[in-house]
Amino acid sequence: MSSKKLAILVAFAIVALIAAWYINSSNAPQTGVAAQAQPLLPELHDHVNDVNAITLTGAGGKVLTELKRGTDGWSIVEKSGYPADLAKVREFLIKLDQATLTEAKTSNPKLYAELGVDDVNDAKATGVLVTLGGLSKPLAIIIGNFNGAGGGGTFVRRAGDAQSWLAGGNLTVAKSTADWEQRTVADIASTRLRSVTLTNPDGKTLKIYKDAQGDANFKVADVPKGREVASEFVANELGSVLAGLNADDVFAAKDMAAPDKAWKNEYAAFDGLVIDATGWEQGGKDYAQFAAHLDETAANAWVDAEQAKAKAEYDAAVEAANKKVESEKSTTGAQAKANAKAASDVAKPLAVSDAARDRSDRIAALNKEIASLNKTLSGWTFALPAYKFSDMTKTLDDMLKPLPEKKAEASKSAQKPHK
Repeated sequence: MSSKKLAILVAFAIVALIAAWYINSSNAPQTGVAAQAQPLLPELHDHVNDVNAITLTGAGGKVLTELKRGTDGWSIVEKSGYPADLAKVREFLIKLDQATLTEAKTSNPKLYAELGVDDVNDAKATGVLVTLGGLSKPLAIIIGNFNGAGGGGTFVRRAGDAQSWLAGGNLTVAKSTADWEQRTVADIASTRLRSVTLTNPDGKTLKIYKDAQGDANFKVADVPKGREVASEFVANELGSVLAGLNADDVFAAKDMAAPDKAWKNEYAAFDGLVIDATGWEQGGKDYAQFAAHLDETAANAWVDAEQAKAKAEYDAAVEAANKKVESEKSTTGAQAKANAKAASDVAKPLAVSDAARDRSDRIAALNKEIASLNKTLSGWTFALPAYKFSDMTKTLDDMLKPLPEKKAEASKSAQKPHK
């Protein structure tokens, strides 16, 4: 074979190899840099704030949770419009917006179940269909299994598309409606409370109180003669119920009404804020309803005390300034005038300069807080953690040292041999 023919054959072979490579590469799954450059939901980019509805659908086509955005924020349809956790909703939408495709997976429907991206109309489906409303057209994507053992990412498939993908990050969806609820019920520090009164279903009461707001511990009222409190700290937990109080779940009060026999508790603050609580146990779970109101007599007494404190502090500051001037009487000229002016320029707090307006502002702030609390509390029954509910159902006996005879009986019982 001549060298010319050989060169021609080599050239044809190279062209064939290039063509084969091009065909194979164009049909290959998108991976690597090319796939990573593609957003999971390009239609969502720059439109997160346009989303006004999120519907989560699970196995058998059952709607798990429907979230709606209104003028007051996000709410949960299944919970009669109870507020959703805004931070959780926003975090989820941002995750979807920022997620990118990292690797193409199967387009064979028979293999979808292995990734958790099978059609949710299937009764055995394990994924969640997420539908977003409020955009130019609804977006729907099936969120499948988290690929934890495989190095991270989440398997996904856009509804109606055959191709499934591995997307970056953990996009798994909370399936329980309770997981989307705003959990914070109240956060009122125990240091703010003047008294707590617990009234059990039979009408017996336990009251704890503080003489002054700066007191370290609550005292137990009406300790029977001959009895002692278990410790000086024993009542403090009762005053902490409303501090960082989060619910496990929430129900419309009309659907979960309080029984006739229930605990009736009152949490009264030094500044006049009062939280009334009704608590009960049902089906092994603990429930409570709350309402806030203002004790105007207590509020005005608190304002009196705060204004007196402000005036005393102001008078002390003026006296200190005057003493400074007295000590510098030998100073003459401009410096002496400056010292005298310093004494008269001690800033007057509003409680001193305009006591009526100060009182009005303080009472208005309390009423605003109460309105905000009732917006959260009114019309709802909250399922509470057991440790919080336990401190809502204590009795006077729980605060006291055991009676001597009870100690003796306990001792005898401990010494009795077990059969």
